[in-house]
Amino acid sequence: MLGPAQILTERDPEIDAYVARPAAPGVARTAGVVVFHELFGLTTHVRAVTDRLAATGRIAIAPNLHHRTDPALELAHDDAGRTRGFALLDDLTRDGVLADADRAIAHLRALGCERIALLGLSMGGHVAYLTATQRDDLAAVVVAYGGWIPTTDIPLSRPEPTVTLTPSITARMLLLVAGADHAVDPAQSAAVEQALQEHGIDHAAVTYPTAQHGFLCEQRATYDPDAARDAWSRIDALLASEL
Repeated sequence: MLGPAQILTERDPEIDAYVARPAAPGVARTAGVVVFHELFGLTTHVRAVTDRLAATGRIAIAPNLHHRTDPALELAHDDAGRTRGFALLDDLTRDGVLADADRAIAHLRALGCERIALLGLSMGGHVAYLTATQRDDLAAVVVAYGGWIPTTDIPLSRPEPTVTLTPSITARMLLLVAGADHAVDPAQSAAVEQALQEHGIDHAAVTYPTAQHGFLCEQRATYDPDAARDAWSRIDALLASEL
């Protein structure tokens, strides 16, 4: 893995995204990862995740999904931030996030990435799953505690629940489920896994029985170092295999 001094980072204003890429000479840059953020926006946590992926020798990009409503948004991981983030969910549409995903993927292609994966966190997990149903050029997709995929509770999952689009997925999928999730009830995760099974999608689903929503984020009270360590080992293995 590359050190912090061996990656280059920037906030690209042209596509409103955070980009991290290897700077070390001789590092292959033919693989890329799109990171979809939580409802809190492009936080330091999301940027750290993007940096971590770049440190493994890949180009990583995190598009700002809130750029249409609040481009500078970076909410705290607290009750006030959560309330504001949930309010902004009504402003996110399928067409909008898919356009953002397309732009991010096109940016990676322009930088020479031949193999591309997605990593979505919470709300971003929904966006990653939705994007996977619309494209046949993705190598792998990681959904970390993604919500509302089998419901119609938010615009991203309307008019039909996103889970009903599962048959179109061609990427290899990894679901990371928090067993003690306060935001995504077990029935939602079970419905998503059942759909993947029924339609023969290559996937793995890992449940961390005592982990809570947001267990990958060191800034949250729900951070679970053991679950995070195992989850990252699985993410790294999947990306090494597919990218």
